[in-house]
Amino acid sequence: MSSVPPSSQPFSDLRGGEVEMPPMVEALLAVGGKIVIDQTRFQDELRTKGFGEKEDSEYVLKPYEALYLLNTRRLALKNKPELTFETLFELLIKYDKNIMTKFLVYRDLRSRGYVAKEGFGFGNDFRVYERGEYEKKPAKYVVFGISEGTNTSAKDLGGAVDQIEKMGKEAVVAVIERRGEVIYYKASKMRFTENRYHQKSE
Repeated sequence: MSSVPPSSQPFSDLRGGEVEMPPMVEALLAVGGKIVIDQTRFQDELRTKGFGEKEDSEYVLKPYEALYLLNTRRLALKNKPELTFETLFELLIKYDKNIMTKFLVYRDLRSRGYVAKEGFGFGNDFRVYERGEYEKKPAKYVVFGISEGTNTSAKDLGGAVDQIEKMGKEAVVAVIERRGEVIYYKASKMRFTENRYHQKSE
C-alpha cells in the first residue's frame, strides 16, 4: 500500500464536486433497525441521488445512509420523530458494530460529491463512482474503511486488492484518524522479481 501525493490522491479535491442532496424525505423505522421509505415520491428522489436500494418489495436505506441523511437534516422518521442522530446510532450499532467506520467514510465521500454504494463484501467497503458517472458507468473505485489502530491482515488486504484489480477497479484504503479525519491511500500489489546471482568460483 502506498501513499499518493495530494495532487493525484483519490478524493483529494474537496471543492471540485457538486454535492447531490435530496430534499427532506420521510421514512419509517422498522424492526431490526431497517429504515423503510414507503412513499414513491421519496423513493424516486433518493434513487436519482444514489441513496437507498430496492429490497424485495421495500425501498430501504442502508444504516450509514440513514445516519448521514439524519445528520444533514434531510431525514424525518415518521414513527419516531423524537429520535436524534445519537439515539439512532446507539440503536444501529447493535446490528452492526462497524457502523461508525462506515458512516465516517460514507459522510466524507458524500461531502466531496461522490456517490458511494454498498461494496462487494470485502469488509467495510464501498463502490464509489466518479463524479457525474453514477448510473452511467460502473463504479471506478472500491474503498475500504479502516479505523486508525485497527489490526488488518496484509494477506487479507492483498487478496482483496487482487480481486478488485481483476474487476478493473481501483482499490483505495480510507484510514480514519482518531479525530475522525479520513485519509485516503491508493492500494496496489507490489511484486518483486527474484534477484538471482551466481557466485564466481575461485
